[in-house]
Amino acid sequence: MTLVGVTLALAGNAIADSIETTWESLAEHYEVPEWFVDGKLGVWFHWGIPSSIQNGRPHDGSHYGAWMYGTEGQLSASKHPEAVQKLTDWHDQTYGPHAEFGYEDLVPMFTADNWDPDALVKTVKDVGARFIMPVATHHDNFDMYDSFHSWNSVEMGPKRDTLQEWKAAAQKHGLKFGVSTHLYWSPRFFNSARQFQQSGTLAGELFNMDYSPKTYSSDDAWNEHWYQRCWEIIEKYDPDMFNNDSPYPNLQSGKGLGLKLFTEYVNKDLKENGGKQDVVLSFKDSKKNKQAFTYNMERGSAANIEPEPWMWATDLSGTWFYRDGATNRMPIPVMIGNAIDSISKNGVVMLNIALTGDGLIPNNQMEYLNAFRDLLRVNGEAIYGSRPWKVFGEGPVVIKHGRGNENHASYSQTDIRFTTKDGDLYAFVLVPPTEDILIKTLATGGALEAPVKGVSMLSSKETIMWKQIKEGLHIQLPKALPDTLAVGFKIYF
Repeated sequence: MTLVGVTLALAGNAIADSIETTWESLAEHYEVPEWFVDGKLGVWFHWGIPSSIQNGRPHDGSHYGAWMYGTEGQLSASKHPEAVQKLTDWHDQTYGPHAEFGYEDLVPMFTADNWDPDALVKTVKDVGARFIMPVATHHDNFDMYDSFHSWNSVEMGPKRDTLQEWKAAAQKHGLKFGVSTHLYWSPRFFNSARQFQQSGTLAGELFNMDYSPKTYSSDDAWNEHWYQRCWEIIEKYDPDMFNNDSPYPNLQSGKGLGLKLFTEYVNKDLKENGGKQDVVLSFKDSKKNKQAFTYNMERGSAANIEPEPWMWATDLSGTWFYRDGATNRMPIPVMIGNAIDSISKNGVVMLNIALTGDGLIPNNQMEYLNAFRDLLRVNGEAIYGSRPWKVFGEGPVVIKHGRGNENHASYSQTDIRFTTKDGDLYAFVLVPPTEDILIKTLATGGALEAPVKGVSMLSSKETIMWKQIKEGLHIQLPKALPDTLAVGFKIYF
């Protein structure tokens, strides 16, 4: 029996048999915990080897380790050939030829000299985040924790167990702790690097020389290796949230090891919590039943209220991993509007911070976080613990549904979004209004089941003048607006 076979057998004996290893059983039993739905805001941390690359590199998204080796053998180069070549040339000019300075030689540069997880978690908690989710392993096959895999942050680079330190800081400050793994992409990710590597070497282990970049998904050895790496994270760090940000071994060619990992993760939690689920399982498979997991609609949007809670994951940096000079194409006011739009449609917001190599939050990303801090300090009552109303809102901005459809259009004061909590209705005007507000959905004889009895502006003592008419709920422009990018009103019945 293979090592993973032993692991699976032991796990099966140790875990309460409440969920069978089928998608149907997982969908029947999976329940999103209230801490996640109530918390509404989390922070993702992309941080690792690419974060420490010298300043001045061209755009690479999060693909430096693949693109630096050129277009030959690069499985995704056909989509970005000019960008790949530009980055390859920059690497040659900055570090030297690939045969002399490869991706493995960047690892010693990643030292995390100023990384203070306690201070960082305190900062994001002050912003309003209720959970964190650092990347445990990205496409580059480097583990940011104490791993049995040779290339890890305890043996190399920072020489620190970053996952353990993140978790300790989260627990200290009362935040939930999640992890994200992107491991399944890695055999394909390093395809173009293989011409410079040899099997059986330490570097060869980093570059997955034992697994074919084209057929690894049907390779039992790779799928078992993936399972071992993931299960080690679950057993050793016991995360409140497990995000699989990549494919996984499927039922047809991967012996169902992906589904097995997912069900065992939830079953482990059920056993430890007396049969009540307290963890979140998330990934990006749009074809699976959304009742079986929490859908990560990365850089996407929902057109309407989703029946199951989902996650809107977006990036503050413009490039996921830190790159000097990177800018976010989504302006801060639009991001605030998109966040409220997601929440009104049963979404939870996950903001990615791209830390610098030495472990700091860049100023341009902090500006986004400060805007969320201001929003939540004034309007937190209408966000934390809220749920969608019968309609999400109204206004001219049309949101396309699905991943990759992230909205970049500017909102106006006629774009309104609703939430509800404890019998009260909240209405967000997605930009600071400059004239009287008319909420058409709340017209007499409209969506409301009872007449409006009162309207107040959140975190304000000003008396709000209003009237409910056949055209809508008319709110007179307040004399003093809060210093936030969206204005929330509480509507009483």
